[in-house]
Amino acid sequence: MKTVPSLMFPSSLTSLKTALHFCASKNNLDIARILLAQKASARIRDKRGQLPIHRAAAVGSVPMLKLLIGANSPVNAADIAGSTALHHAISEGHGDAALLLMKAGAETDKRDTDGKLPIDLAPDNKIRDFICQSAGREGIDVARE
Repeated sequence: MKTVPSLMFPSSLTSLKTALHFCASKNNLDIARILLAQKASARIRDKRGQLPIHRAAAVGSVPMLKLLIGANSPVNAADIAGSTALHHAISEGHGDAALLLMKAGAETDKRDTDGKLPIDLAPDNKIRDFICQSAGREGIDVARE
C-alpha cells in the first residue's frame, strides 16, 4: 500500500484541508485509523491554522482526541485565532473532551488573540463548574481571570 503523508482535497474554492481534518470533523474513527496507519500527518494545518485535533475538540470526540494525541498531535498548538484544542472543546461545551486534553498536558493559561483563556469561553456556569471540578479531582489547576 502507498504511503499517504498529506492527502489534500478541496473543501471549497477558498480553502484546503486534509482527509484527516475531515475525519476528525465527522468523528470517523475507522478512516482516521487507516490514514494514520498509512503515515498521514496529524500535524498539517488547514487555512485557518487548525490541526485535526482542533476539529476533534470542537465536535467533542474523546475517542478521536485519544487517537490524535496517540499520533503525537500537539495539544497546545494554536490556530490563527490563537485558539488551542482546549479553547475549542470548552467553547463548544465539551467538558469530557476538555478534561482529556488537560490530562494530556493542554495548558489552561494560553490566551487566544482576544485575550481569552479557554475557561473564559465556557458557554455557561454549569459547564465551567464541571470542567473546573473535574480538573481539580485530577489535580489540574484551571487558570481563570
